[in-house]
Amino acid sequence: SYVLRHARSRNYVSESEVCKLESVPLDFGDYHPLKPITVTESKTKKMNRKGSTSSTSSSSSSSMMDPLSSVLDGTDPLSLFAAAADPVTAAPATDGARRKRDKDESSAVGSDFEPWSSKRGEILARYTTTEKLSIVSGGFHRKATTAGSAVSEKVRTRLEELDDLEEGSQKELLNLTQQDYMNRIEELNQSLKDAWSSDQKVKALKIVIQCSKLLSDTTVIQFYPSKFVLITDILDTFGKLVYERILSMCVDNRVSLPDNFSPESVNDTAKETCLNWFFKIASIRELIPRFYVEAAILKCNKFLSKTGISECLPRLTSMIRGIGDPLVAVYARAYLCRVGMEVAPQLKESLNKNFFDFLLTFKQIHGDTVQNQLVVQCVEIPLYLTLYSPAIDWILQCIAYHAPDILLTEMMERCKKLGNNALLLNSVMSAFRAEFIAARSMDFIGMIKECDESGFPKHLLFRSLGLNLALADPPENDRLQILNEAWKVITKLKNPQDYINCAEVWVEYTCRHFTKREVNTVLADVIKHMTPDRAFEDAYPQLQSIIQKVITYIYDFALLFSVEKFLPFLDMFQKESVRVEVCKCIMESFIKHQQESTKDPVILNALLHICKTMHDSVNALTLEDEKRMLAALINGFIKMVSFGRDFEQQLSFYVEARSMFCNLEPVLVQLIHSVNQLAMETRRVMKGNHSRKTAAFVRACVAFCFITIPSLSSIFTRLNLYLHSGQVALANQCLSQGKA
Repeated sequence: SYVLRHARSRNYVSESEVCKLESVPLDFGDYHPLKPITVTESKTKKMNRKGSTSSTSSSSSSSMMDPLSSVLDGTDPLSLFAAAADPVTAAPATDGARRKRDKDESSAVGSDFEPWSSKRGEILARYTTTEKLSIVSGGFHRKATTAGSAVSEKVRTRLEELDDLEEGSQKELLNLTQQDYMNRIEELNQSLKDAWSSDQKVKALKIVIQCSKLLSDTTVIQFYPSKFVLITDILDTFGKLVYERILSMCVDNRVSLPDNFSPESVNDTAKETCLNWFFKIASIRELIPRFYVEAAILKCNKFLSKTGISECLPRLTSMIRGIGDPLVAVYARAYLCRVGMEVAPQLKESLNKNFFDFLLTFKQIHGDTVQNQLVVQCVEIPLYLTLYSPAIDWILQCIAYHAPDILLTEMMERCKKLGNNALLLNSVMSAFRAEFIAARSMDFIGMIKECDESGFPKHLLFRSLGLNLALADPPENDRLQILNEAWKVITKLKNPQDYINCAEVWVEYTCRHFTKREVNTVLADVIKHMTPDRAFEDAYPQLQSIIQKVITYIYDFALLFSVEKFLPFLDMFQKESVRVEVCKCIMESFIKHQQESTKDPVILNALLHICKTMHDSVNALTLEDEKRMLAALINGFIKMVSFGRDFEQQLSFYVEARSMFCNLEPVLVQLIHSVNQLAMETRRVMKGNHSRKTAAFVRACVAFCFITIPSLSSIFTRLNLYLHSGQVALANQCLSQGKA
């Protein structure tokens, strides 16, 4: 007899838990096996440091010096390979905590705050020059040192290097073009990273000092805003490298600091290194490099004390008072605001003090010193004043961020009391909330009227006001008066480019709040200004923007085409590629917003003309995707045309469309389907019993298909349409046509 054996029941999950290897959580922090290790004695607080710039790691597990690392001065051959990597890009994979901290700090201000990075490209593109530039280049060479050099020798070498910086080891590169200058700045940025990664911290500091000194040079004044952007990129890199360096020294037992660490949790080595950096910077003789380099590492105050940043900001703000050139000073204030918003956005008092200091020195802009400098450089006052805009806009944006209306009103009143305040007024309108500006539109118009025309151009002020009114609505009773006051100034502009830049902004305001009569008046004025000397050829982007705004707000096409000047406005688009783009925009809007079919002759004639323009742009080089898009827009229009029970008129429209759109096969296919549908609709109306008239009409429909199908190139499309059309013919008792 057989004994039935059953497998014993097992709990695989619990067995797996028991048998698997024990997992130990590891956080390597800044640990890397190739990094140099210096084993220090834990019984004493005196650090055996080889200079503040060497990599150190404290360990209390041993009280004796490692004989190998002491011979190699803390640098073994393998670690040299690791040091060659860029410290910015070669961070360990386990450095997630640091990345998270950076992300949290960068998001201390909300997403509604426009970051500096978004303004950077615009400044570089706007402030250019064709004049020759010069740059002072330091002799940044690395002196060869032996591996076992003594501490005193290292210190002496570094002091000599810093002295070299002051004693003129630099050479001046002259006659550089703007692109050469930008390339040279980029080389310095890369040199900074290379010097840092090769543990040459003094050289890195020299590069940053050298770059900061360039910000005191205003010999090519119209390029200064772009120079500021390029050099502060280097300062930002330096500040990040120093902060990451000190942060890496705070790693204890491979555990990095928490995100919101306190100075008490920072070890003595990191604090000493941090202080050493501040002492080095404090010894820089010149004010401008000392200010910029200290501002760049402002964030490092977090390692020393809780109140470090709040104490430094007012001191740095006061330091700017020592900068004599008002343009250099205002950009220094902008940089301090930028750094302040990154590291301590809650300290708004210092930002406000910074701006009020600027207001006190505002009259310097119109002083004799500046006037003499402008005469030498042949720069006009209006152009000079626009150089201030990026800096003042940024300062005011930082101050206005989540600021109460009381503060904004106070600042507006202070600006109003100053003479020649058009520059400030423009920045206020650029930086303050659109709702705040819109609610006080008439006050701003009054201030704009009082501005001196010889200084900051008034049309730029009205453009800034118009940009705000496009985002927020002014009081209803003031709307017409605002438009009249603005257009009085805009229509008097002689320069077509200045005119169209303003008109483009105010068209949106007109479309939002007024009827087709006012829109027609504005379009007529634009045509009047842009037609002479074919000025429209240089303003296609602005003219396209105007069309886009008009069809955004007036999407009833019966109303749109009743605007008398709309079609003449389209005639200004003479360049074919631009004209086709505009036509596509109009057709997309029609298909999107037209809810019901139409037979309005005005709409049909206008849109047929627009579709014809799109069709005629097709040639042998047109891409298939482009053809498909144009065909889809034209088909969308054809489907929306309906003459109701007037079937003969409908067929006439399809015949006309076939003659106009013969180069786009998808349109011909759509027309064949539409005509077949028309024949079946006739059969449905007649309930299958055709009269002589309807029988002739149906035969005409079948003949349309019979003639059109052979012109198609796709065999299978032709086959399907023949089958479909034959069935329609037979259903309508057109036997001979169906057989054919």
